[in-house]
Amino acid sequence: MSDRTTRGHRIFQGVNGAILTLVVAVTLYPFVNIIARSFSGERQIRAGEVTLWPKGFNLTTYKIVFEDGVFWRSYGNTILYTVVSTVVAMVLTTIYAYVLSKKELRGRGLLIGIAVFTMFFTGGLIPNYVLITGLGMKNSIWAIALPNAISVFNLLVMKAFFENLPSDLEEAAQIDGLSTYGILLRIVLPLSKAVIATMVLFYSVSFWNSWFSAFLYMDRTELMPVTVYLRNLIAGATTGGNAGAATDQLSQAAANIQSVTIVLTALPILALYPFVQRYFVSGVMLGAVKG
Repeated sequence: MSDRTTRGHRIFQGVNGAILTLVVAVTLYPFVNIIARSFSGERQIRAGEVTLWPKGFNLTTYKIVFEDGVFWRSYGNTILYTVVSTVVAMVLTTIYAYVLSKKELRGRGLLIGIAVFTMFFTGGLIPNYVLITGLGMKNSIWAIALPNAISVFNLLVMKAFFENLPSDLEEAAQIDGLSTYGILLRIVLPLSKAVIATMVLFYSVSFWNSWFSAFLYMDRTELMPVTVYLRNLIAGATTGGNAGAATDQLSQAAANIQSVTIVLTALPILALYPFVQRYFVSGVMLGAVKG
C-alpha cells in the first residue's frame, strides 16, 4: 500500500512539476523576448528573427535614452511621485479601512456605500480637470497623488483583513490603557505586514506606470515622469520612421523603442518585488493569540 502511495505521489509530483514548468516557460517567454528585442538590430527585429536571444546586438536606443538629461530628470520625478503618492495612499487607505472594519461604528454602511459608489461612477474627465485646476494643484505632485489616493479595491481588501484580526488583542490593549491610535499603531499595523506590503506593491506599481494624470495636469517638461518621456520618445520615433526622413539612429530607435521602454519601466518594480514577496507567504498571525 505504501509503495502504491509512494508511486502515485511521485507521478503526481512529476505531472505537477511538468505543468508548472510549462506555465513558467509560457509566462517568461514574453519578458525574455522583450529583453532580446531591446538589444537587437533593426533589420533582425523587422524580419521577425528575434526570439529568446538578441540578434544584431545593438545599444543605439539605450544610448539615445541614457545620454538624454531629460530622461534622468524624468526618472527622478517618477521616483519622487511614486514614493510620495504611495505614502499618501497608504496612510489614507489604512485609516479608512480601519474605520470601516469596526462593525459597531455608526454610519458604517453609508461610508462603505460612498466608497463602493466611486467604483462605478466618476465625475468625468472635464469636471476632474476643472476641479484640479480650480484647487491650484496643476503642475504639482498633488495632482497625481491626491485624485488617486484611495483605490476602493485596495480599501476593501484591507478592511477585510482588519476584520479578521482577533478582537481579543484590541480588547486587551484597551484594558492596558491604549487609545484608538495606539491600538492601530502598536497592535494592528505590526500584525498587518502582509497586507501592507501587498498594498504598497499595488500602489507603487500603479503610480509608477501612471502617465495620463501627468500628461493631463503637467504643462512643464521638467515636471514630466519617465512614462510620459518614453511615450513622447515612442511617438517621435514612430512618426519619424513613418515620415521616411529618419536617420539610422532614429530608425533603430523606432524598431525597438517599445521593448526598451518596457525594460526601463519594469526594472525597478522587478527589483522591488523580491523584498515584498516574503510577506505574501509568511504567517503573520502565528502565535498572535494565546489561549
